Amino acid sequence: MNLPATRVEVMNHIGKDVDQLMDEYLKPIDTNWQPSDLLPDSKSENFIDEIKIIKESCKELPYDYIAILVGNTITEEALPTYESWLMSVEGINQHAPVKTWSKWVRWWTAEENRHGDLLNKYLYLSGRVNMREMETSTQYLIADGFDISTGSDPYRNFVYTSFQELATNVSHRRTATISKSFGNNHLSKICGLIAADEMRHAKAYSDFIKRIFEVDPSEMMLAFEDMMKKKIVMPAHFLRETGMNISQTFSHFSDAAQRVGIYTAEDYITILEDLLVDWKIESMSNLNASAEKARDYLMALPNRLKRVTERMKAPTLEYEFDWITR
Repeated sequence: MNLPATRVEVMNHIGKDVDQLMDEYLKPIDTNWQPSDLLPDSKSENFIDEIKIIKESCKELPYDYIAILVGNTITEEALPTYESWLMSVEGINQHAPVKTWSKWVRWWTAEENRHGDLLNKYLYLSGRVNMREMETSTQYLIADGFDISTGSDPYRNFVYTSFQELATNVSHRRTATISKSFGNNHLSKICGLIAADEMRHAKAYSDFIKRIFEVDPSEMMLAFEDMMKKKIVMPAHFLRETGMNISQTFSHFSDAAQRVGIYTAEDYITILEDLLVDWKIESMSNLNASAEKARDYLMALPNRLKRVTERMKAPTLEYEFDWITR
């Protein structure tokens, strides 16, 4: 992908404010929550009793729900892939003139890293999961990497991260709601805290896009259009289990999410609509002819996707994942 030289110039310009934005969108490490704050203390005399409570509270959680929780955990634990990908982006990588971008990626990664750690340990204690199979899928997902059709373009990558952080917020927020409906307030709190992190991160990446629109509106609009034409793929789209080929498990994971209502085709459209409003796409001015066509395409896209979604049938076949202990 041949990128205009102005991309790096724009990133250098915006990068001057990243330190300030980090203070706004990331929390101080010393006072931030850590996984151990939400898990039984192994030094406590009540440690075994607290584990028993976790196992008991997880017994009635539905099969598909546990599958989504496992898939979400694997997705979070594939963090090395996401960090290495962002570090390869033009204007962001460690060789870029403005070093604040690589600092942002490291600090964002550090905050995200807590999510997989916490969920992994909770699932280990739950007694509902075949941990070896889950760990194998995690290793595969990191080893296989991913291709999100952004190349090394910062504009396309920030469209992707803006969209994806909102999607993960939806998924973790819904898992929090469902666990609470089954009386598991502990897991609900865990998922809710992770969802809150994801929303802050979504706001950060969305803010980056707004700043790009201010100085390079036509190119930013064309990059947004290109990403939506390709469709935003989930970071776990290469998900697989032992003995399977790349992506074989992901469709089953997506079907389970659709059945339970944790992340649906309708949510994809809602996120797109939210971004169109947040970035004020409809009223965007100072666009060249190509970018104006791109804006028209983007504004018409939600209704087009809704017509497609209306014809979709809800998946009903429950797949048996290797991750889950019956």
